[in-house]
Amino acid sequence: MLKKIEDLREEISKINVTSLADVEELRIKYLGKKGIISALFEDFRNVPQQEKKEIGLVLNYLKTEAQEKINDLKSQFEAKTSRSQQIDLTMQGISFSVGSRHPVSIIKNQICEIFSTLGYTLSENREIEDDWHVFSALNFPPEHPARDMQDTFFISKNPDILLRTHTSSVQIRVMESQPPPIRAIFPGRVYRNEAISARAHCIFHQIEGLYIDKNVSFADLKQTLLVFAKEMFGQQTEIRLRPSFFPFTEPSAEMDISCSLCGGKGCAICKQTGWVEILGCGMVDPNVLENCYIDKNIYSGFAFGMGIERIAMLKYRINDIRLLFENDIRFLEQFQSV
Repeated sequence: MLKKIEDLREEISKINVTSLADVEELRIKYLGKKGIISALFEDFRNVPQQEKKEIGLVLNYLKTEAQEKINDLKSQFEAKTSRSQQIDLTMQGISFSVGSRHPVSIIKNQICEIFSTLGYTLSENREIEDDWHVFSALNFPPEHPARDMQDTFFISKNPDILLRTHTSSVQIRVMESQPPPIRAIFPGRVYRNEAISARAHCIFHQIEGLYIDKNVSFADLKQTLLVFAKEMFGQQTEIRLRPSFFPFTEPSAEMDISCSLCGGKGCAICKQTGWVEILGCGMVDPNVLENCYIDKNIYSGFAFGMGIERIAMLKYRINDIRLLFENDIRFLEQFQSV
């Protein structure tokens, strides 16, 4: 057995490996539970009693030498791996381009910031809605064309479940759940079954506002929108309100701003009129207040709504709304995050 141990010691001393995997294989071969050295310890029980002391010392020394050899080999390969993974601090760093917000997000944030300074809170809600909150509560009669399939995306065959066509549905939910006074804005994505073109899209973003309190007048609405227009487009901006019709407001109006490109002199953007339409507004119809259990004899209010894409197109002089949805990095990199 001594001869076998000596041969094994010589064999272990000459071991040469090329990888950590080879080291692990050697450890299992010699020191594993079924390894060569473990087998020698099994045979040691059959050694005559008078030889046990001498052979036991040599056998233990063999196991120690084998363990040290394996550890040394393992340390060498781990050191090489560590050195290869070290970072060379003298190397030139890799530069990464910093992304920017989408122009729609930039404009939405600017609008929200302006109205937050006027005391408006922000409220958002679901995009899949029911007929009551999108149409009926907003005073849309059953025969109104906006209910037709050509304008609205209905969910499956259920005529009561649809993708909201405006964020006015959030106004209804807020009025149903919160007693006046109410002063809030409602940004969000809306859907309409329209043909996609340079001026229209089936998906776009709106932001609407609502103010309900005692003694709210049309003068309050006009002054609020004037402040918004000057903050958004510059202090030189003027506004005008033109009579219009919306089922949920009475009286209703559309608001134009003086064209910032030509200074009101007339250009292609304003179609030579000097004015550009940006939003619709009006006093909340008493029927809408009653539908939301708000006493129309005590409270009054105004509402307004605008397309965020339209504001972005005016602000950044974008002539095709489709650019805002195509995710072309060359286009988006032109805008700065705020």
